[in-house]
Amino acid sequence: MKLISWNVNGIRAVVGRTFLQQFADMDADIFCLQETKAQDVQVAEVLSSLSGYHVHSNSAEKKGYSGVAIISKKEPISITKDIGITDHGNEGRVISAEFDDFFLVNVYVPNSGEGLKRLDYRGEWDEAFSKYLADLRMKKNIIVTGDFNVAHNPIDLARPKENYNKTSGYTQVEIDGMTKILSKGFTDSFRYLYPDKVQYSFWSVRFGARAKNLGWRIDYFLVDERMNDNIKDAFILDQELGSDHCPIGLILS
Repeated sequence: MKLISWNVNGIRAVVGRTFLQQFADMDADIFCLQETKAQDVQVAEVLSSLSGYHVHSNSAEKKGYSGVAIISKKEPISITKDIGITDHGNEGRVISAEFDDFFLVNVYVPNSGEGLKRLDYRGEWDEAFSKYLADLRMKKNIIVTGDFNVAHNPIDLARPKENYNKTSGYTQVEIDGMTKILSKGFTDSFRYLYPDKVQYSFWSVRFGARAKNLGWRIDYFLVDERMNDNIKDAFILDQELGSDHCPIGLILS
């Protein structure tokens, strides 16, 4: 089984470029999108040409903001939106699909923002999300993917010293939040297979960061540790253009 995840930074924008061809070329069984920046009806409309796939999305109340979607060849048994907490339920950040052998949770974790103005909220969100995953995991194995908006270890960003506790995405609060999520029984699939590999999934649009490869690895496939033996490959498609993020992938047996 092949899974792909991509923060597209606007589904309507990327579909207007080369996304549909990229989607076809990647040929994933399940394709997860973050930051669709579109309402559910708009997501369905721009992806209406996809044949043989089932599209489910969760959009934010605020138009043109956030949003996640799951595109799958197999129709999920069930779909759940958000995490069941009102305070965290209006930004279209989580969609979960139940399949025969696992739940797939697609997430767009809140960014702590410029000046770390949402850092306190981010800490609350990570706590609530980790509890949601722990509860869900009691029912069935889970795969969690998406944009987690955190580089978990120094190897996961180009300039750790310069950014530590100064820049959104690499504060101790966010690092601890990711550690807590992993502690609920999850494996960072890419780092599990490639403990020393330096590769990034996001680059700032400023200062020519992508050309200089001054990037961050903030997009993940977290696999239930009970499924570790099923992890066959995890990869980052950093040559794929169209967004400030690139797609990431997971192969399961």
